Amino acid sequence: MTGEQPSDLIRSVSRALRVLEEVARADRPLSVKVIARRCGLNLSTSYHLVRTLCYEGYLHRRPDGDYLIGSQVAERYHEMLDAFERPPRASAVLRQLAAESGHTAYLAQLTDARLVVVEVAEGPRSPWLEDLQAGLETAPHATALGKALLLSLPSRVRRGILTEYGLRRFTPSTPSSVEDVEVELSGLRPGQVVEEHGQFREEVACASAVVPGTQWALGISTRGLAIPQLAAARLATAVRDLARS
Repeated sequence: MTGEQPSDLIRSVSRALRVLEEVARADRPLSVKVIARRCGLNLSTSYHLVRTLCYEGYLHRRPDGDYLIGSQVAERYHEMLDAFERPPRASAVLRQLAAESGHTAYLAQLTDARLVVVEVAEGPRSPWLEDLQAGLETAPHATALGKALLLSLPSRVRRGILTEYGLRRFTPSTPSSVEDVEVELSGLRPGQVVEEHGQFREEVACASAVVPGTQWALGISTRGLAIPQLAAARLATAVRDLARS
């Protein structure tokens, strides 16, 4: 959650969302008593919220009485991803990039000042990055995907996004101020390949570029702090292919 609390906040909706969040982040199903304690709610309110969420399909009640996330959450997740109007052939280009380079390929977009990974094609030469998976919001200041998209924006807009999102430190190399990011981007032209080395994850490097004529960024990740020349070349080819489509 970001920004100031709205004056017309509907408390029951906020409480229901808090229940969903607690159940979703738990590593096992939760009882209503545990949900109430974790959410800071009384037991009666928690029962009403849980029953409502179960009826709507957002929670599922197990035979033992504990609760886990329901199928409607997955439905909303897929609808959210489908709402992004990907470039034609985006999935095919992403899969081809991963197959030919051996590196995981990503497609991302900035929306409402947030960097969202929309699609991923896994490659064996890249590590599993749990924060760079489809549907997840991630850090624009520490990722090549985010920096490539920021590079395409006017400085004033870019600074606003960085200030709103904040500059969380992921590794000792992560930029710690808006000025640090501006310095990094100052020698690059919009559309150029942007790299980051160990800023998002230690011993991991990423490269990305914006697809010309779009607001999409295509990127790859690799083990180690160097981007292999062949992988960079495959990325550039994929960006051109996606632009032509």
